[in-house]
Amino acid sequence: MAQTMPQALVANFLGQAPQWYKKTIIAFLILNPILLYTVGPFITGWLLILEFIFTLALALKCYPLQPGGLLAIEAIAIGMAPPEAVYHEAHNNFEVLLLLIFMVAGIYFMKNLLLFVFTKILLGVKSKKLLSLLFSLVAAVLSAFLDALTVTAVLISVGTGFYAVYHKVASGKKLDNPHDHSDDGGVVEFHRADLEQFRSFLRSLLMHGAVGTALGGVCTLVGEPQNLLIAEKAGWDFLEFFLRMAPITMPVLVAGLFTCLMLEITKSFGYGAELPKSVRDVLEEFARQEDAKRTTRDNAALVVQALVALFLVAALATHVAAVGIVGLSIIVLLTAFNGIIEEHQLGHAFEEALPFTALLVVFFAIVAVIEQQHLFSPIINAVLEMDNDVRPTMFFVANGLLSMISDNVFVATVYINEARAAFDAGTITRAEFDTMAIAINTGTNIPSVATPNGQAAFLFLLTSALAPLIRLSYGKMVVMAFPYTIIMGGVGLVAVYMVL
Repeated sequence: MAQTMPQALVANFLGQAPQWYKKTIIAFLILNPILLYTVGPFITGWLLILEFIFTLALALKCYPLQPGGLLAIEAIAIGMAPPEAVYHEAHNNFEVLLLLIFMVAGIYFMKNLLLFVFTKILLGVKSKKLLSLLFSLVAAVLSAFLDALTVTAVLISVGTGFYAVYHKVASGKKLDNPHDHSDDGGVVEFHRADLEQFRSFLRSLLMHGAVGTALGGVCTLVGEPQNLLIAEKAGWDFLEFFLRMAPITMPVLVAGLFTCLMLEITKSFGYGAELPKSVRDVLEEFARQEDAKRTTRDNAALVVQALVALFLVAALATHVAAVGIVGLSIIVLLTAFNGIIEEHQLGHAFEEALPFTALLVVFFAIVAVIEQQHLFSPIINAVLEMDNDVRPTMFFVANGLLSMISDNVFVATVYINEARAAFDAGTITRAEFDTMAIAINTGTNIPSVATPNGQAAFLFLLTSALAPLIRLSYGKMVVMAFPYTIIMGGVGLVAVYMVL
């Protein structure tokens, strides 16, 4: 039966998302203007935050860009923030946007080297406990000198590569056949149990790695975007930043690695799945075939990728340019020296990053509402009025709680600006400002692992093409991050209390 125009419009709205989901979003859109003019912008603003978190939590039902974008457009339209404020937030985070656009695309052209190296690690390390520790530690070290988003892009690329290889075989195809690894329709019944276990195996490795990016990212001024801002406000260079943070970050690093090991030993909170033997056999066969068919040109391409990887580490460690600019140089070097010169070959590299980049700008619109309506001001003012003895600890707690529901870059920006303003006004001493800066940095980086919207790297993983493949939902991420949040947050809080 042919649809009427209204029926077609309703069917097209948010596509194949469930009807209850569509109705919920419509209800939000109808309710928000009514609430704005009845209960005021402050309460409506907090409800808007919860609505946006709802879209993130159900990212597997519908990509958050569309429903979250509708909420953001409405918020701007009804006057909760001016369009200029959204631009201001995006402009302040321009370095992060450049990073997403170019660095993630640059990693795409390095995927053959990454898959080669990580395949050797995965197949060479038989112990899941040791492999998990290695993933977490390597991610932490790389994040300290690169940045969490870049390292997460590497983890996603590697995880997708592993998954695609086995999914092809589980679907009854040969390794050199074309295949859509997002479609389970062709998976042979015999392989379904192993595929589910493999998904669980990849989920645990990726979560260990993602937490590792937070463990390393908090340590240095290049690890997270807000670290640069905090270091600038405090006047700290690379070494001074590391040394001032070390009394907090080093115990947290040890606690994080210990948590990783214990989760694998106890097999709790979704961890502990081993690599099935059938999957290992497939990956080993894949590695042998790749080694056998690799030509001299392929080896030359790997050498170029390795040299460019060294350049990448050196460039980011010395911060010779903005991370996104370094990423663009990576694209130019890898494509030029490996013969990738056609436009359509370049386009695939940007498919993963650009949807998330658009989502991040939508998130900045929500952040603009938070700032314009001063939603966090009561919390900030209450902490600033506390005694010097408890202020650093409460800064850590307040930053941590707000970063769990908002963006840690925004939270850190607001708090460090308020702390700097208090110091410039003579309200606090230089020593008090330094302790606040340390508490702000550690508070926004460590407890924020609790939710995907707390850290951009976690949100990037959640909204990646890999997440639905391995059944990694918002709820699953929160559950898997919970033990890390409690232990790392607890150790960080005790360290802040004891040291500061």
